[in-house]
Amino acid sequence: MELYYKKYDGRSPTSVDRVPLLILHGIFGSGGNWHTLSKNDFSSDRDVYAIDQRNHGRSPHADSFSFEDMVCDLEKLMDRIGIEKASILGHSMGGKTAMNFALRHPLRVERLVVVDIATVGYPDLHERLFDSLCGIDPAKYSTRTEIDTVLSQSIASACVRQFLLKNIKRKNGVLEWAMNLDAIFNAYPLLRGEVVGWPPFSGETLFVRGDQSDYILDEYLPDIHHLFPAAEVKTISDTGHWLHAEKPDEFGKMVVSFLTHGSSAFQFRSIRP
Repeated sequence: MELYYKKYDGRSPTSVDRVPLLILHGIFGSGGNWHTLSKNDFSSDRDVYAIDQRNHGRSPHADSFSFEDMVCDLEKLMDRIGIEKASILGHSMGGKTAMNFALRHPLRVERLVVVDIATVGYPDLHERLFDSLCGIDPAKYSTRTEIDTVLSQSIASACVRQFLLKNIKRKNGVLEWAMNLDAIFNAYPLLRGEVVGWPPFSGETLFVRGDQSDYILDEYLPDIHHLFPAAEVKTISDTGHWLHAEKPDEFGKMVVSFLTHGSSAFQFRSIRP
């Protein structure tokens, strides 16, 4: 499968000397969610590729939807555009893709950034979202505003609704889902499963969590370090699961520093673990 991606050329003369950064979004997302950070922060000194994973954004749809599929997709994309080695950043579902890729292809990963997801299996956290989304046929509506009104009856957060509504596109005058909602729903039990693999990934790794999120609890840290023994775990205060959207400046600086200097970037810092 040929994934869609948007490239952000590095703006520094040293960009050609640095491995690129590949970005993997979370469930219901797309590479476009990372546009501002990719343009303003991450591409300051390296090329950046914001990728749409299968069944999301502008990438192709398929009934098969597993982390094995997404790891294979990413490997093929790197081969297609001539990237032998890269740093990889993944949020939520994309973080699990990134972890699985690093465990299977460690020599192709320079540094790994995992955003607000752990290696553990999770309970069903999106049942209400799926009920709301699967209950809507976009073709029955004329505007996104009409769909937003319907979603507001079950999803109180306007920010969450706007995030989800980015998956609505108009084709031949008719609204439809850009994502493959059926495939995502059917695969969700797999997607929330634990990350498995051996041997561990020994490369430099940064896990970033929000202090108001319960995706990376302290009790999960031994499991993380079992598979990623070199992992640094850092917390950004007053943020939830979408910490990169809530505090983009702090998050962006943290990631750029790690990509440039590795774990030594945190040697003299007091970012609360």
